[in-house]
Amino acid sequence: MRFTRFRNVVGAVGAVALIVGCAPLAPVRNVESQPVSASRPLTLDEVGNAIVRAGATLNLRMEKVEPGLITATYAPRGTSATMEVKYDTRQYSIAYKDSRGLNYDGRQIHRIYNNWVQNLDDRIRVQFSTL
Repeated sequence: MRFTRFRNVVGAVGAVALIVGCAPLAPVRNVESQPVSASRPLTLDEVGNAIVRAGATLNLRMEKVEPGLITATYAPRGTSATMEVKYDTRQYSIAYKDSRGLNYDGRQIHRIYNNWVQNLDDRIRVQFSTL
């Protein structure tokens, strides 16, 4: 009887691990040409700094690569995703750059990635609204 109970527990744990490991994939979400909406015109530096602040609130590692380009990397629990944020004084875009452990196949990725992109986009908008 104990063996049967043990076997049932092991089977249940294995089923949960299989479901989590095979999480549904979704098409990669990119954010294209979103307006920089602020109460006044912003300089390129102000736009870049607002984007960096937005990412920092989400614990993303933000790196200014050059004027108009920031890489944003999120690396929780053995996975990672890097996005490129391209921007000017009028608009910004967020695009997939690289990932690890998110089952990216060239077109689709673990759906959590799209949540991270959406969160970054939301925070960027919040930062612009305060300027």
